[in-house]
Amino acid sequence: MKKRITLFALGSFFLIGNVMAMDNNSQNHTRHDVRPADNPAKMESRDHGARMDGGTFKQMVMVDGIHAEFQIMELAAMQMTDPEGRTHHIMASFLKNNEKVVEAVGKVKLIAPSGKEQLADLQDSGSGVFAANFTIDEPGKWGVICLFKDADGKHAAKFWYEHGAM
Repeated sequence: MKKRITLFALGSFFLIGNVMAMDNNSQNHTRHDVRPADNPAKMESRDHGARMDGGTFKQMVMVDGIHAEFQIMELAAMQMTDPEGRTHHIMASFLKNNEKVVEAVGKVKLIAPSGKEQLADLQDSGSGVFAANFTIDEPGKWGVICLFKDADGKHAAKFWYEHGAM
């Protein structure tokens, strides 16, 4: 039974790797050192690609052996409103050892092109999906920093979101 599970896991790993290798949009495995405007904190992460998919910005980042996937969507496009007037929804999910991380806590910091910062707690939406709402109201590159903690410790995923690219 253990041999079958191991073979299945390895087969799945190689299949997913081949699919990703064929997808040029998700094949940027370079290391990035970037600085948000007016913010001296260095952002460094293993970027596994960003893409637009039907008005949804998707970003995949590998951090500490965890595959983190983020989606940024306009609340209006989702036919949703925020009681505090926020405009965008950021969803995150984490995969570790080929299993979804369903118990985690975290925060997302958004840094506007002007340097203005927003901070929000990730809310557990169930089934390993975590989310927070933000106001994204200026065009340009926004720095996204997600600090989260799972059973094995603290992690930080960082990437850029280009607002106005939708």
